Amino acid sequence: MITLKTVVTILKNDHNFRDILIDGTYFNTEQTDFIFDSLSYDSREVASKTLFFAKGSQFKRAFLADLAIPFYISETDYEVGIPAIIVNDVKHAMSLIAMAFYGNPQDDLKTLAFTGTKGKTTAAYFAKNILDVHNNHKTAMFSTMDTTLDGKTFFKSQLTTPESIDLFRMMREAVRNGMTHLVMEVSSQAYKTARVYGLTFDVGVFLNISPDHIGPIEHPTFEDYFYCKRQLLANSRFAVVNAEMDHFDFIKSELTCDHAFYGDNSTHPITQSKAFSFQALDQIFDIQLIGHFNQENAVAAALSALQLGAEMSDIKKGIAKTTVPGRMEVIKQANGAKVFVDYAHNADSLDKLINVVLPHQTGQVTVIIGTTGNKGESRRQGIGELLNGLPNLNVILTADDPNFEDPAAIAKEIASFIDRDISIIIDREVAIQTALQQTSGPNDAVIIAGKGVDAYQIVNGVHTPYAGDKKIAEKYLS
Repeated sequence: MITLKTVVTILKNDHNFRDILIDGTYFNTEQTDFIFDSLSYDSREVASKTLFFAKGSQFKRAFLADLAIPFYISETDYEVGIPAIIVNDVKHAMSLIAMAFYGNPQDDLKTLAFTGTKGKTTAAYFAKNILDVHNNHKTAMFSTMDTTLDGKTFFKSQLTTPESIDLFRMMREAVRNGMTHLVMEVSSQAYKTARVYGLTFDVGVFLNISPDHIGPIEHPTFEDYFYCKRQLLANSRFAVVNAEMDHFDFIKSELTCDHAFYGDNSTHPITQSKAFSFQALDQIFDIQLIGHFNQENAVAAALSALQLGAEMSDIKKGIAKTTVPGRMEVIKQANGAKVFVDYAHNADSLDKLINVVLPHQTGQVTVIIGTTGNKGESRRQGIGELLNGLPNLNVILTADDPNFEDPAAIAKEIASFIDRDISIIIDREVAIQTALQQTSGPNDAVIIAGKGVDAYQIVNGVHTPYAGDKKIAEKYLS
């Protein structure tokens, strides 16, 4: 619960309070200290003591008109006969009030957050497994793919980083469940939309940066995307940064907290030992996920876990046991050809995935990929130009969460950057079946990129059931 006076105090301390109005008239609260027993930003989820947040560019006065709520917080007085707590920034207000409403759960958890264009989920899995060895399975995780509040049961979150009300509610539930640590992915949108406003992480990790999520409904420019990513380090007590990433010198110049760097140009380089082992931190680590970028993710998790009290023995065990559903999963056809399933969804991650596969598969290699609709439009050119520069690859373009766009038009846009014949098969299952039927022996490979084990396609704003790339590939292995 939280009182009206506490809400106003929080807003004033953040220099975010303007007035309380009702239909344009000042509302006197001196004789009132209302107690709120719930918070909501969804007009379908309110009760008689709900403090409601009217947020978002699509919010309409009609959403408020029929609500039986005592107060709402907004940047606008919608004049619907309900007292409006007017603020400069409703999203900032929502985060700080949610934090207080749920009893500042961040104070009861050791928090570790990962950001980066790619690798967040894999690094989070490494960190969770390490910390679970360290703390006897008391690590919560908020991830793009799997979220757990009790360390045992998992569900898929709608957002990489939940809205602030949901975030702090989930954090408090994790504490009630006996969790001592929280590992989470923090997207650029989390800072763009103030989902983690006011939250300071014990450790913040910046894995890498490359152009992505640039478009009308995400980030207008790379500069904006990069700025939002860097906010994690500005809001962490300790930073871990990949010294091999683009713009590293600039990131280094901005750091104001204690930190550790990893990579070839740092005190923590990574050396390949064998296909499934590597050397770093004066240790040899066994690892199930191949590729140098996965070794980087493991070392980032290791340095973070050390900062949170883990021992090196915990780290070695955690890294060795880590697998990630839909990340660099390999299955084999009856003829010996290999099928690689991965979430690679932009040019940079796809390039790294292909470069892991090609040294081992010297026959025909087919790449199946698409790009999302209504976001990340810049990926289309990037992926097209990458595939154009790899003329020996067979390419099948297909659907990948087309949303409100025509998947055939998306595929044709990617194809416009490729100067050779490629295939467009919009039905993703048919595309996978076709590619597997075209292999002939153990030197061949099929790379299915983008959706991993996601059991849906986003079509016209709806999560439409889809078996998932791995399950479909397994269906046609023979």
